[in-house]
Amino acid sequence: MKPAPFKYYAPVTVDEALAHLAEHGYEAKPLAGGQSLIPLLNFRLARPSVIVDLNNISELFYIRPDDGGLLIGAMTRQRQVEHDPLVAERAPLVHEVMPQIAYPQIRTRGTFGGSLAHADPSAELVAVNIALNGRFRLRSQAAERWVPADEFFVGLFTTALEPEELLVEVALPPMPPRSGWAFQQITRRHHDFCIAGVAVVVTLNDRGQCEQARMVFLSAGDRPVIAHQAAEMLKGHAPSPELIQAAAEKAARDEIDPGSDIHASAEYRRHLAGVLARRVLTQAFERAKARETGKSGNW
Repeated sequence: MKPAPFKYYAPVTVDEALAHLAEHGYEAKPLAGGQSLIPLLNFRLARPSVIVDLNNISELFYIRPDDGGLLIGAMTRQRQVEHDPLVAERAPLVHEVMPQIAYPQIRTRGTFGGSLAHADPSAELVAVNIALNGRFRLRSQAAERWVPADEFFVGLFTTALEPEELLVEVALPPMPPRSGWAFQQITRRHHDFCIAGVAVVVTLNDRGQCEQARMVFLSAGDRPVIAHQAAEMLKGHAPSPELIQAAAEKAARDEIDPGSDIHASAEYRRHLAGVLARRVLTQAFERAKARETGKSGNW
C-alpha cells in the first residue's frame, strides 16, 4: 500500500517546525528517521494530514559533554551514537546496546530521539534511558520543559508529548562511582524485535552494599516496566547469588505484565524475564565491584 495524501513541510529550524505543529496540532506528525513512521504510513495505520520533516534541522544533530554526562540531540543518527567515543566513555550502557538495535542500515537512518518518541515498549533505547535516569527536553512555541524518562512513556506508543511539542534533546547524567550496568535481550533472530529484555544500572556504597538499583524490562507490558520492588530488595545488602535470584524472581513474578502473541506466550516471556534479570544483575554488580573506587563520571 501507499500512504494516504498529506501536506509535507521540511523546516530548517526548530522554531519553524514548532510553528507547523502549533498550526496543525493533532493532524501533524513529525518525521525523524522514518524507520517506524514510514511503514505505518504505507500500511495506513497512521494517517496524518501533515508531515513535518525534521531532517533538515541541523541544530538537532549533536553529541555534547555535560558536566560528566551527555547531551544528545534528538535527530542524532543511531549510527553516530553507536560509534561516538564520548558515548562509549560516559554512557557505556548506551554504547553496549546500540549494536543490538535492528540492523546497520536501520541505525544509519534511525534517530536517537525518534525511537524514544515512538515509544515502542520493545525498543531498547526506551528502557535504557529510564535505567540511566535520563531526562528529555520538550519544546513548543509557548514553552520548554524537562520530563524524566520514567514519566515520559505513558502507554503503548504513547508519550507525554503534546501535539504541538517536539522532543529536542536527551540528557544523560554521569554515573556515580562504583556503578555497574548490563543489558540483555532475547530475539527470535539476531536484531529482531525483542521478546524479553532487561536493562540494569546498580551502584554500590563504600561497604560493598547495594545503594541504588534500577531494573527496567522490555516487552513486559504496554510500556517499559520498572521493577521497584525488586530494587528495594537489593538496597542495603551485599549482592549474593541468592539475593540476586530472589530479586529476579520477584520482578518476573509480581512486577511485569507481559502479553502473548505469535512470537511468545506471556508465561514464556515471564520465564525469560526472570532468567535475564538474574544474568544482568550478576553482570552489573560484577562491573560495579571492578570499577575503580572514587573515579566518577568516566568508565
